[in-house]
Amino acid sequence: MYQIIQKRKIWLSISGFLVLASIIALGIWGLNFGIDFTGGSLLEVKFRDDRPSVVDVNTKLGDMDLGSLIVQPVDEQGMILRFQEIDEEKHQEVLTRLNELVSSEDDVVIETEIATSTDDMASSTDGIEILTTKVNDSYVEELRFDSVGPTIGAELKSKSVTAIVVVLVAIILYIAWAFRAVSKPVASWKYGLAAIVALFHDVMITLGVFSILGYLYEVEITTAFVAAILTVLGYSVNDTIVVFDRVRENLPKSSDDFEGTVNTSVNQTIKRSVNTSLTTLLVLLSILFFGGTSIRDFVLALSIGVFVGTYSSIFLASPVLVLWEKLGRK
Repeated sequence: MYQIIQKRKIWLSISGFLVLASIIALGIWGLNFGIDFTGGSLLEVKFRDDRPSVVDVNTKLGDMDLGSLIVQPVDEQGMILRFQEIDEEKHQEVLTRLNELVSSEDDVVIETEIATSTDDMASSTDGIEILTTKVNDSYVEELRFDSVGPTIGAELKSKSVTAIVVVLVAIILYIAWAFRAVSKPVASWKYGLAAIVALFHDVMITLGVFSILGYLYEVEITTAFVAAILTVLGYSVNDTIVVFDRVRENLPKSSDDFEGTVNTSVNQTIKRSVNTSLTTLLVLLSILFFGGTSIRDFVLALSIGVFVGTYSSIFLASPVLVLWEKLGRK
């Protein structure tokens, strides 16, 4: 049997260090909020041939009054542009200018030659088809365009925080009700608080990782990230409740003290928790590495949250419960 609870100082120290590091990262770099929360427009394009430089794009679009223009190359031929909220007319003008930017002089010569040759072969269907294909050809493929007003962005941010707080309060109330029959040696509401400590740990570490990734790789916080956090909260608290439920079952029939009973309960459920989490992580990592870029940040947040949540349900929530029981006897 693993002496998990007996070594709680190690686990609490590791968790404390990671949470502190996350708080420091958030204090220094903050979070890189996407347009969902800040407002503005995002345009993702893919160039058919060689991608232009960031300097060239800034120069080409510099006189369009786009506000703070941010150009970010992605993959081999892709590019993401962020700027203030724009209407459809200006959206189309941006695409037109990007097309002009990558249109080479050779293409202009070819188009001129075709146009000249068709004067001598007006009745030639082949010549007309060649000309039509050339004119309609596009050098830039639009992959995504999103536009959010600043008022809506602020409202989404406020509602996201509210959603997380409501979920945390609901979890405390549910666990307190579910464990209402357990009054000794720890009150039922303390089970709920122990679970909240673990959830706070999970959220802070996930935010800390995204703060670092946002600073280094410009990874953004979007509404999909909030959905991932809420999913992680549900996943983590489920693991924690499984352990606490086993503690509740073992308390009446165990001859050990509270610490020994909790340690036995954790050992009885650890394989189930680890196996379930590994299965989930394998699926998430497959999507992360082989899935599309549109859900990559969402899956990354889930992967981090599931890993950290499994750790906290085993090595943090139960030790905190035992620690409160010991403090209550003093």
